[in-house]
Amino acid sequence: MLMQKRIIYGIDIARGSPRARELPRYALAILKDGEVLHQSMLRRQKIFNMIQRERPEIIAVDNIFELAANRSELLSLMEKLPEGVKLVQVTGGLHPEPLVRLARKHGLSFDPENPNDEAEICARLADMGVGHEVSLFEDITKIKVSRARSLGRGGWSQNRYRRKVHGAVLQRSREIENTLKDLSREKGIRFEAVNVKGFGGYVRSEFTVYAKRGEVPIHPMASNDAQVSVRSVERDKIRYIPLKPKNPRRKFTIVGIDPGTTVGIAILSLEGELLYLKSSRGMAPDEVVKLIAEYGKPAVIASDVTPMPGSVEKIRRSFNAVPASPGIEVSAEEKIALGKTFGYSNDHERDALTAALLTYRSYKNIFSRIEKKAPQNADLELIKFHVIRGASIEAAIEKVRVSGEPEKSRQREHAEKTEDRSVDESHLKIRETVQRQSEQIQNLQEYLEELKKELLAKDRKISKLESRLNSFKKEAYSEIRKSKEIKIRDETIESLKKEVSHKNKTVKELRRRSNKLRKIQKMEVRGEGTAVKVIAAFTKESIAETKEKYGLKTGDVVFLENPSGGGTATAQILVEAGVRAVLIPEDISHAAEETFFKGDVPVLKNIPLERAEDFAMAEPEILKVAIAAWEKEADEKRHKAKEDELQSLFDEYRSERRRGLV
Repeated sequence: MLMQKRIIYGIDIARGSPRARELPRYALAILKDGEVLHQSMLRRQKIFNMIQRERPEIIAVDNIFELAANRSELLSLMEKLPEGVKLVQVTGGLHPEPLVRLARKHGLSFDPENPNDEAEICARLADMGVGHEVSLFEDITKIKVSRARSLGRGGWSQNRYRRKVHGAVLQRSREIENTLKDLSREKGIRFEAVNVKGFGGYVRSEFTVYAKRGEVPIHPMASNDAQVSVRSVERDKIRYIPLKPKNPRRKFTIVGIDPGTTVGIAILSLEGELLYLKSSRGMAPDEVVKLIAEYGKPAVIASDVTPMPGSVEKIRRSFNAVPASPGIEVSAEEKIALGKTFGYSNDHERDALTAALLTYRSYKNIFSRIEKKAPQNADLELIKFHVIRGASIEAAIEKVRVSGEPEKSRQREHAEKTEDRSVDESHLKIRETVQRQSEQIQNLQEYLEELKKELLAKDRKISKLESRLNSFKKEAYSEIRKSKEIKIRDETIESLKKEVSHKNKTVKELRRRSNKLRKIQKMEVRGEGTAVKVIAAFTKESIAETKEKYGLKTGDVVFLENPSGGGTATAQILVEAGVRAVLIPEDISHAAEETFFKGDVPVLKNIPLERAEDFAMAEPEILKVAIAAWEKEADEKRHKAKEDELQSLFDEYRSERRRGLV
């Protein structure tokens, strides 16, 4: 039987972009045991069809967002990948490294302008174990069993139909539950079930299985009455998991352990990358040791509590690793803040991750100094390991050979050194201990000096910032004062504008009235008409308003637009004003008419007028005739009144004579 070849797909975008309107085209390099096959200008869907057929071990890209425009689209694509197919970003995880530099580091070269070359380099780097697997899903699978169709509005057989559907959901749920129980017994995979009961069975059932989708032997299906959906639980953030290099030297690691019934394990590289984070119930110490060993050689094993628990100490001794613990109690808030970037599923994982991260932070400054002081091509990881074990940076560098020397030479030199060690073993150990402690003191003194310099620099920076802040405060105060003054001025200007606007309206109105008066005056002078001032109502207020606007002088003719309501007092105002005549459209009260008669003011009814707002014009001849007629009638009325008065006196005299009073 022929062994199946390892297949790796390298993909690089050749034209367009997932964010553009036009669909992008890709270059594809298929790597099968060292042999490369190139295909150009393929659409994404065609590549995914090929992935479904060939099921490559790895899909390698230099940037995952060349395949998808956003996280949602990437999630949709990854859900369609066959089980066991990994999507790998070869340039790194959260902090990608340029592809050109990465290729040069691993002895590869290519043309950055050629998409086919880039696709091939991605495939070859992934084949060498370079890159990070992209993980968008938690190790949790959700299974949902529900009815396959609606129950409808009902009818005479509705209950029987409902019982049939709910019974089918119940039966399918029990089958899945039995399968998951077998899986739990065989592999220790935990699951939870929630059932919603209905008439004759279950309305729906939901299972939460704490394992990857590929480890759960349940597949989506649908029948006439029930359906099953299976999906992975999406992570809050994309997680990047480093690939294991081919034929690697065992890497040195920092391991955080949270012991107990459920054991939490976090493994970091000496560069601070998270290699492993998981918790498992009922793990034996030897199983923990075996798992940690798979990810490298622990340089430090840490716990988040002080003193280190006995079970963690036992695992530490198995690797002869350096112990570490924070020395103080770490609050839950600090733990959450530390682990937020990496993500975790429970408190056990969080505590293990806290222990590993705090340990890495305690060495971070020393590691930075090692990277500055170490010669080019030196094995930085091995130097860091020696420093963790207690050596000074200089001593550690001397112990580690430049990586370009042949391995045999290294082994021979090591053998020669071993042969030269003829000194008494106990005396040597004492010397090494003293030397190590002296070097540690020197390192700490150097570190203290660096911290003092950093503190001095920060004090200077704070002083400068405080000075700038005071300057900003002064400027801000000045600006605030200016703005207040400007605001007050703006309000004053706005008030004056309103006042000017009001006065302009008044001036405009007075000009309009003046123009009217001039026009009427001209007409009077030319004899074209007699001006008549219109009073809206026969009231004191209306008379006063007309007097204020246009004035009332001796000889004016007025027109009472609404003569009703006026009496003796109102009529007397017009009499005293000396008006020439009062024109009315209808009868006025007897008292008012009598007052006008006594004041010798003609009251004329139904005189034809030509109106113009508050003024009117009357024909001079018609007005003259009407006034003459009224005066004639008034004379007759006065003459008759005198005759009546004389007759009354004569009658009174005759009466008194008859009575002998005269």
